[in-house]
Amino acid sequence: MSVIITALASIRLITEPLTKTTRTHIIRTMSNTYKRSNKISLDDLPDLLTIREVADILRVSPLTIKRWGKKGKLPAIRINSRGDRRYKKEVITRLLGVDLGE
Repeated sequence: MSVIITALASIRLITEPLTKTTRTHIIRTMSNTYKRSNKISLDDLPDLLTIREVADILRVSPLTIKRWGKKGKLPAIRINSRGDRRYKKEVITRLLGVDLGE
């Protein structure tokens, strides 16, 4: 629903200004969506994580994750012919100081 509201708001921004009530509603809806999506459970994550997933967990930029990989601070596994990076969940949890007890 928030995606629809955001899309409608962006269309509406182009054609006419938003009222204060509409702006407030959109901001509240978007912030609630962000708060919900910001919670990450380590148990629900796959064993291999993408750059974006690692960046979200560590709350840093994806570019920072790539830089750490180049410096050897965060070893990456390269997959497929494009060389996409994946990171082991165990390494990330160790970096966070979390013991999953596995």
